[in-house]
Amino acid sequence: MVVSATVDILEEKIRSRRARVGIVGLGYVGLPLAVEFAKAGFPVTGIDVNTQKVERVNAGDSYVGDISSDALSALVKTGMLRATTDFGVVGELDTVNICVPTPLRKTKDPDMSYIVSSCQEIANNFHAGMLIILESTTYPGTTAELLLPVFEKSGLRVGEDFFLCFSPERVDPGNAKYQTRNIPKVVGGITAACTQMGSLFYAQALSTVVPVSSTQVAEMVKLLENTFRMINIGLVNEMALMCDRIGVNVWEVIEAAATKPFGFMPFYPGPGLGGHCIPIDPFYLSWKTKQAGIEARFIELAGYINGQMPHFVVDKVQNALNDAGKPVKGTHIHILGIAYKKDIDDMRESPALDVMLLLQRRGARLSYSDPYVPRLQLDGIDLHAQPESVAGEADCAVIITDHSAFDYRRIAASARLIVDTRNALKGVNSSHVVRL
Repeated sequence: MVVSATVDILEEKIRSRRARVGIVGLGYVGLPLAVEFAKAGFPVTGIDVNTQKVERVNAGDSYVGDISSDALSALVKTGMLRATTDFGVVGELDTVNICVPTPLRKTKDPDMSYIVSSCQEIANNFHAGMLIILESTTYPGTTAELLLPVFEKSGLRVGEDFFLCFSPERVDPGNAKYQTRNIPKVVGGITAACTQMGSLFYAQALSTVVPVSSTQVAEMVKLLENTFRMINIGLVNEMALMCDRIGVNVWEVIEAAATKPFGFMPFYPGPGLGGHCIPIDPFYLSWKTKQAGIEARFIELAGYINGQMPHFVVDKVQNALNDAGKPVKGTHIHILGIAYKKDIDDMRESPALDVMLLLQRRGARLSYSDPYVPRLQLDGIDLHAQPESVAGEADCAVIITDHSAFDYRRIAASARLIVDTRNALKGVNSSHVVRL
């Protein structure tokens, strides 16, 4: 009877939108999720240890590109969304989504510290009838092996007194078509009752929910998705290296191959991998499988190839300058775009940062343009964004991130030398344009 009452009470709260929703971590994943549930009619409390983020949320000032300040402000003013640094509010909540960072250490081992500290804070205020969902990308087994024991210490029973799930985030910053609401939401629970509760919860605010049989399956789904991209990008980057060596235009090869209506999906080379997911997530799987005595050879090889691309770009720059009779040392090199992908401000793991550091070590004088990043501070580099016209004043311009705002025809006409790592100058045939 107690079990039935717990399930029924939480279900009724979720269906009636009376469930008090908590989101731990108000970054690129957490803030959009908080906004969607607040828009769906749930009272939402965001929790973050960063006081600046909390203050900006409460002021209705969005720092995430996919969320407008107008939309955020409207929810804050109506009282549907608020933020705090105090984990004590967990005692008042019915559901908690954990959306904290999961970086890798330098040794490529998972750093679980953000998840562990968040769970400990939640456990200090834990109570019966709660739904806890981890969204942070991690290795298979994390939810059952790391989170479950923490919450079971309360004496409450999973699937009966509380519910625990994993649901991989699938955020694609800057994607105007697919955002939090309409990206299918995979969810797997520790028990069938957990999966049902998690699915019911997400169905109130998101368009499509995809339940799976366990938290391990849900955890592996995310890793498969990003490993698929990482390996295929590694393949096409290796193809770019081969084409460069034999004098073939890799972009033309890919464009022609993409005309095949079956059995081929185009991926494109670039200066390296960026963002929080693709350069990092596959190594969670690699680390986990090593513990099971399995070597993830595709992941390790793709990681090596992708990691070499910034060095390849810098070599292309140096060779192009040598052909022009100039050394890298003392030469003015202007970088176009430093966000990890076009039309966003996210610099996490951006290959542009690696390229700039490598060029600096070779003695280059650097400047950059990026309409989304007004200032860059990195390991001794402290620069302010310059107008793209500076590319015409530099000894060499390097297109790292192909933002739509750049006027590529004008850049091509004014720059003395351009290294294009994104095929942004497709159709421009000039001796001073060097392609990846």
